[in-house]
Amino acid sequence: MNQPKFIITEDGYFRLGMVAQHRHLLKEYDECIGGGYYRFDYVSSRIILDGASYDFGRPQWHLLSTLKVPSVYRGMRIVYKYEDSFREDLNVSDELRIEYYD
Repeated sequence: MNQPKFIITEDGYFRLGMVAQHRHLLKEYDECIGGGYYRFDYVSSRIILDGASYDFGRPQWHLLSTLKVPSVYRGMRIVYKYEDSFREDLNVSDELRIEYYD
């Protein structure tokens, strides 16, 4: 069953789509450094991320300085919500430099 999933790669690429497994978002020679699930909040123009990939674990945001986002999401803020009460949400758009690609 396909679900809304995302991954990040060690080269900083952010990929998302409706897939059965996170590994289906990888391209040849990609090294994944985590993933999870996404949903769109159109009212506040945000992509809300959460969870962890069964294949690759929770996103390792600290390994990136730049996140390369598909250009169709230009203008949307990206937020990662931790699933515990110990950490605040990570506003990825503020913490990382965002670049867009086609």
